[in-house]
Amino acid sequence: MKRLAITSALAAMFITAAPAHADDGLFTGDVRLACEAVLCLSSGTRPSECTPSIQKYFSITAKKLSDTIKKRKSFLNLCPAATQDAKMVALVDAITNGAGRCDYASLNSTLRVWNSYEDGAGYISNALPSYCTAYNGNAYTDIKAPRYVGVPERGGYWVEADKYDAALAEYNQRIAAEDAARRANDNGGGGS
Repeated sequence: MKRLAITSALAAMFITAAPAHADDGLFTGDVRLACEAVLCLSSGTRPSECTPSIQKYFSITAKKLSDTIKKRKSFLNLCPAATQDAKMVALVDAITNGAGRCDYASLNSTLRVWNSYEDGAGYISNALPSYCTAYNGNAYTDIKAPRYVGVPERGGYWVEADKYDAALAEYNQRIAAEDAARRANDNGGGGS
């Protein structure tokens, strides 16, 4: 239901947006790619028709992350609907800060905290960054946010929302096995 409402709202905004299109009424060039990118990056499902706009969006880079975000925002703002109202401005902000940074693989990489003492091991934080909360929770997005399995101190990690139940079951089995091995070791199971 949310997907239908999002698609309808975005389509209406794109249709009524300022004319920057060919004679047939369709957007062309980077304007078209920018509008498509807004639609595609607002959805958790990306059909093959999204490939050109997504590739264009993610090909925009700079040396600093902050500059990459600014350039990507400028690209999305080529779409006339991107600045049409406060909700669309918030959507573009959420996309530029969250798209490509809020999937489970990115979170497992960027939220790793390394210990500088003992064995140098680290953990993956279970605190979802605010830019991900804004992206996943935007009224115009239909994205299943990754979910955290377990606890940081026991090897917790982020997974795709659809794979959470299976990952949690596997995690709980691992923890149970570790706890059993620790109890056996504490009860004299390892000495001579």
